[in-house]
Amino acid sequence: MLQTIKKIGVLTSGGDAPGMNAAIRAVVRTCAFHSIKCYGIYRGYEGMIDGDFVEMDARSVKGIINKGGTILKSARSKAFRTVDGRKAAYEQLKKAGIDAFVVVGGDGSFTGAMVFNQEFNFPVMGIPGTIDNDIFGTTHTLGYDTALNTVVEVIDKIRDTASSHNRLFFIEVMGRDVGHIAVNVGVGAGAEEILIPEEDLGLDRLLDSLRRSKASGKSSSIVVVAEGDKIGKNVFELKDYVEENMTEYEVRVSVLGHMQRGGSPSCFDRVLASRMGVKAVESLITGKSNYMVGLKNDVMDLTPFDQAVKGKSKINKELLRVSDIMSI
Repeated sequence: MLQTIKKIGVLTSGGDAPGMNAAIRAVVRTCAFHSIKCYGIYRGYEGMIDGDFVEMDARSVKGIINKGGTILKSARSKAFRTVDGRKAAYEQLKKAGIDAFVVVGGDGSFTGAMVFNQEFNFPVMGIPGTIDNDIFGTTHTLGYDTALNTVVEVIDKIRDTASSHNRLFFIEVMGRDVGHIAVNVGVGAGAEEILIPEEDLGLDRLLDSLRRSKASGKSSSIVVVAEGDKIGKNVFELKDYVEENMTEYEVRVSVLGHMQRGGSPSCFDRVLASRMGVKAVESLITGKSNYMVGLKNDVMDLTPFDQAVKGKSKINKELLRVSDIMSI
């Protein structure tokens, strides 16, 4: 017998990503469409423990589809990692009459939801929101497309300076464990080299590549580096190594940092968030729980939380080959 869902909570957890507000809007309005009450949970799981809830209706989410960040705020909760913390959160949800919740976040947020579901048999559904695109079970996470566009625009501007001064720029982008951002913006912005955690290029091969670029007549070069790349201890060590071995280059470093997580979401992310929000709520209504909503072959699909958390997303190695050809 299916549990009747009358009230659904929605929260954002972990690092913010463009499209989170669009997802909140989609969850709230899908609830309204199906005559279900929706409650926003402020500050992620920390707010759940504190009972920091507010009822939301279709009009309360007007004008947010185009906004970056998250109106519900986000926070990492140490207390929720404990049994007592999760029990306190459960008591707050039951006190408010909330029957299920949707969490927008990354693998850490999904791990918390999965454990919570196992302990209290509480219906939960996840929407992947992280610019790194590092979650198994979806070709795109919320914020990824926007981050790509942001980074390409910045690299285009940096290339103007690199060309004007005959400089080599190392540009570090986010990607602690995977190189999705680096690979795609590297191809899109015409980088000479792309350094990612999945592929150990090696210092000698990097120098050989830069020397070939120089010999081919290039007066400036762009190297995109994922923050998790293993060649050197950090991007500044790479800069020092190249300067020592290629004195003809004036080397600069740009670490793009958190600017990649901000800004108005792209059209793609707004549409994706809307589709994911609808799928999450309607899946809960039909009795589904403990799943993440994902995009596969342009269709909304569900992946069990344990697979989403334990699985590994894979980079498109064909793009690395394309990059090698384009950088000749």
